[in-house]
Amino acid sequence: MKNINDAKKMISQSNNIVAFTGAGVSTESNIPDFRSVTGLYNNEEKYGYPPEEILSKSFFDNSPEAFYRYYKSNLVHIHARPNDCHHALCELEKKGKLKAVVTQNIDGLDRLAGTVNVLELHGSVYRNYCINCSKKYGVGHIVNCTGPVPLCKECGGIIRPDIVLYEEQLDSHIINRAVNAIRCADILIVIGTSLVVYPAAGLLHYYRGDNLILVNKTPTAFDSLAKIVINDKAGPIMIRLAGDFI
Repeated sequence: MKNINDAKKMISQSNNIVAFTGAGVSTESNIPDFRSVTGLYNNEEKYGYPPEEILSKSFFDNSPEAFYRYYKSNLVHIHARPNDCHHALCELEKKGKLKAVVTQNIDGLDRLAGTVNVLELHGSVYRNYCINCSKKYGVGHIVNCTGPVPLCKECGGIIRPDIVLYEEQLDSHIINRAVNAIRCADILIVIGTSLVVYPAAGLLHYYRGDNLILVNKTPTAFDSLAKIVINDKAGPIMIRLAGDFI
């Protein structure tokens, strides 16, 4: 309880908060994570390849049909809706306290909740484009595609999701914006991530403040650097932390 109250006091005194979020936020919207026992990285037997290989640039280029079989079944969740954590962060932004959400998630739920300044490190399933002519498509074109691979209506080229695949680098423009937001933040709230995915997790090293709050169900390697550590579910905790502003 003391950690909750201390975190609430910190939040009440700051108008320069940045949130850094991971898959543990999305699981509360019934989106599977990656590395738990029931996560997406534990279904190699079903698809014949490890997910890390399926979600690589070379696999997409060489086997787009197999890529989309996995991708559409496991990474596209158009019926998922924002949960309490997303709504709490949105309200903090509306009140002028939260300056950015830096997220590792590709599900687009922060934007669906209404948060404006979302920095999607790994892209979004809601954005797609033709690899030939660059025509843009929404997620509906991917979901409603009856063929094995979504094709462009203009040139017939293969459409790919605007997400960062293995073997690809993160978008430098997004990285720079994330670094600047984290570096300038009074408070950095890390939510629902084990902080083992690099280079994304490495962004925490740019934080210059001493008000690091970690909200995660399990301990992380960064716990010793945090002022407050709360090992619990993201949604209920963030509703309590943002309660005075909702």
